[in-house]
Amino acid sequence: MSRAVEESNRRMLRARDAMDRAYAQPLDIPTLARIAHVSEAHFIRTFRATFGETPHRYLQHRRVERAMFLLRQTDRSVTEICLDVGFTSLGTFSRTFRAIVGESPTAHRTRGRISNVPTCFTMAWTRPSNFGEAPRDRG
Repeated sequence: MSRAVEESNRRMLRARDAMDRAYAQPLDIPTLARIAHVSEAHFIRTFRATFGETPHRYLQHRRVERAMFLLRQTDRSVTEICLDVGFTSLGTFSRTFRAIVGESPTAHRTRGRISNVPTCFTMAWTRPSNFGEAPRDRG
């Protein structure tokens, strides 16, 4: 791997780490591009080439992933969870959740609490697919 590619990857990882840490905050492309020290257009292209999805889609996945956990582990309302994970509209949250997970937030909640197993297993099993695959039957 060339030094330039390695440096580019580091910059993209910095931006992705910022998204992982502050997923519930209003993050925009100009802010993330500044973190990566590149232009906005270059950031979007390079992020997608590096991680296989756009920054916006990655951020949606992180927010939905957190919402999946909160829906099954807390009794807070869907609206509260929607706002806590960074969505500003319940309709957008529900539509995005269904597109990524394959079921509504309420239907996901009815599955009950997550069993006490090592976190790495839970994360691997419940992580939504980001490659357009059909949702697994996780019943």
